[in-house]
Amino acid sequence: MVKNYFKIAWRYIIKHRFYSLVNIIGLSTGIAFILLIAAYVWGEWQVNKHLKEADRQYILQSKWKNANEGFELATLGPLAKALKENYPNLVANYYRYDGITTNVSKGDKSFREGLQVGDSTLLNMYGFTLLQGNAQTALNDPFTIVITADKAFKYFGKTDVVGQTLTIENFSGSKHDFLITGVMRNPSKNSVTALTNNYPNELFVSDANLTFFGRDMSWQNPFIAGYIELQKGITPKDLEKPIAQLLKQHAPPQFVADLTPYLVSLQDYYFAANNRLVQKMVYALSAIALFILLMAVINFINMAVSRSTARMREIGIRKVLGGLKKQLIIQFLVESIIIVFFATAVAFILYAASKNLFSNIVSKDIPSLADFPLYFIVFPIVFVFILGFVAGIYPAFVLSSLKSVESLKGKLSAVKENVLLRKSLTAFQFATAIIAFTGAIIISQQIHLFLSNNLGYDKEYVVSAQVPRDWSQAGVDKMITVRNEFASMPMVQSVALSYEIPDGNNIGQSYMYKQGGDSATAVPMQVLVSDENYSSVYKIPLQAGAFFDGNKLDSGKIIMNETAARTFGFKNPSDAIGQQIRSAGDQTVYVVKGITNDFHFGSMQQKVAPIVLFNVQFAQVYRYFSFKIKPGNINTAIYALQQKWASLMPGAPFEYTFMDDTLAKLYKSEIQLKKASYTATVLALIIVLLGVLGLISLSIQKRTKEIGIRKVLGSSVAAIVALFIKEFLWVIIIGGVVACPLAYMLMHNWLQGYAYRINITAMPFIIAIVLLGFITALLICLQTIKAALTNPVKSLRTE
Repeated sequence: MVKNYFKIAWRYIIKHRFYSLVNIIGLSTGIAFILLIAAYVWGEWQVNKHLKEADRQYILQSKWKNANEGFELATLGPLAKALKENYPNLVANYYRYDGITTNVSKGDKSFREGLQVGDSTLLNMYGFTLLQGNAQTALNDPFTIVITADKAFKYFGKTDVVGQTLTIENFSGSKHDFLITGVMRNPSKNSVTALTNNYPNELFVSDANLTFFGRDMSWQNPFIAGYIELQKGITPKDLEKPIAQLLKQHAPPQFVADLTPYLVSLQDYYFAANNRLVQKMVYALSAIALFILLMAVINFINMAVSRSTARMREIGIRKVLGGLKKQLIIQFLVESIIIVFFATAVAFILYAASKNLFSNIVSKDIPSLADFPLYFIVFPIVFVFILGFVAGIYPAFVLSSLKSVESLKGKLSAVKENVLLRKSLTAFQFATAIIAFTGAIIISQQIHLFLSNNLGYDKEYVVSAQVPRDWSQAGVDKMITVRNEFASMPMVQSVALSYEIPDGNNIGQSYMYKQGGDSATAVPMQVLVSDENYSSVYKIPLQAGAFFDGNKLDSGKIIMNETAARTFGFKNPSDAIGQQIRSAGDQTVYVVKGITNDFHFGSMQQKVAPIVLFNVQFAQVYRYFSFKIKPGNINTAIYALQQKWASLMPGAPFEYTFMDDTLAKLYKSEIQLKKASYTATVLALIIVLLGVLGLISLSIQKRTKEIGIRKVLGSSVAAIVALFIKEFLWVIIIGGVVACPLAYMLMHNWLQGYAYRINITAMPFIIAIVLLGFITALLICLQTIKAALTNPVKSLRTE
């Protein structure tokens, strides 16, 4: 009996291969997309899950009264260690690190690398495996280093490199050999070796090297990443009073008043970081995938319902011959499950073929099928049966309930094409496609705002590269000489030496107040350090006064943006010129030399912060050269810069980035969402049009005689085509009416996450509806014209 079910189902599928193919293509597209999204979500869910004692690992975060005072990601240097030493009954272990970038070289290989200068507890606390070396002692001594397997291959071409050395440069320009004491197995993605997605670290040195790098982990330093492992049974709430007590005893008064450290579980941190951006991305993509799959299932149901009248006589004959209702239900469900099985098989092929493409879209490595645990094989099997049952249940129960006599006549008022059901389902599909299309347009408009020329500075033809560091007067003088050499090149318009480029990462904050005022009234300012060319490279307009002029007498002068001037109470920018400003805890009196326009130094998620620029001649810290290249042959200009760099700074890597790429990195998640939304839009259109293709084909097949009669009575081809278009026109309009308010609400809520955002206009909605309607009409025309041109004599003979 079971064999017969499959045999009959297979024969039916082969006999009606066009409709079966439409169903399989639609379903496989939806299933492949949900497999890709599921793989992406699974990969994101695994972050931090492989750490040792993952359920007891926490990161210390900072909540500041003023968001400009410090970084949420970091905390006071000694806090994690002090918690372990003073409260061992609460804290089992700790790890802290200071993240830096510097030049690392081996022979003629030289690169800028991210390093973690941290506690020796790293390897044992998190269970990172060493391929070579002793995890107990690898990070105990000064001038020793642990590297990942990838870095070992990068510098040596092999992993057996314990006992070899790498040369590392500090910020005074000195170099020292570091002995490799361990090679770490490449860790799975986690928030310890990569606190943020943009800054992964693969080289680890002991905190015994802090002095070599000129760094510290003091109570005055609020920029240290701190982690702790809680004892069993201890909760974050148990540490609230101990943390407050330690701050009261050791931290500067300003920090005690404004800072509230708190704990975030590493199991939650990855999703919670950056205003829960990853979690929002996961939810958005999951919802899109489910809707795409639902659209594909609706196509399947629509096709089955539309073909119901064609199978009435088959059902009547089977019932007359003794077929039971149960057997008919099983038969229809078997057909449905077989189609879903083939669609799933095709989906796996599509998954393998599109995995790399989708990885590029979401900028994440999507695992291959072999990477999943073996027990995952259960999910597609269950999926096939559930989806096959859900997709086939309606036609199975409706068609199996038909009375034998009415079935043999081929007429039944209960089935009457189920026009309302089909059109409702189709309207849902159109609504989903319109929402996806509209969302993609609005996301694109917002990202265009991020990358537009409305940033307060000019990003065009700007290239940045990190330079070797010697943070002394001699080092600054040398870099200025080198800068001038670059500026003399014919293809270079201007060159600036600075600590920051506009990517949101600045040296920190300084509490500042007016001279003569009380230091208790000091307000936090974002500090930037630059030379006199910074404003000309980035074309930052001045509101009042002047920018630095390269004179060392400028070392006691500062530049502020409009927001900073308003924060100090100056109503007009010109009122601030010549005013004296103090920094809390510093006896220096600074004079305001100029006021710039506000410009977006970081993400548009936050409002422009008050910014103060110090002269590099005074602050004597720097990281970047920013080159303003003259328009023309960019490749030739970059090559010339590379050659000049090698001659002026031999041994220093020239690793450059265009400002457009820097901004793309800053808005990485938004760009991922944009790409994913366009992918979803394309898939939604494919599934909708496949559904329209199938339904129109069935409709033409059933109305062939009607078309012949209309032609005999004088109807034109255009009138017949319009008849079929009108059938779907109202469906699109209804779908648009439903979709527009939903799309508006969804995108309005998404835009609320940005301090600077576009205004939602009617244009995206009009474009989505009109374009979808045009494509649908074009598809209908292509199918109906052929039927309308057929000889009416043949049409009238159709039964």
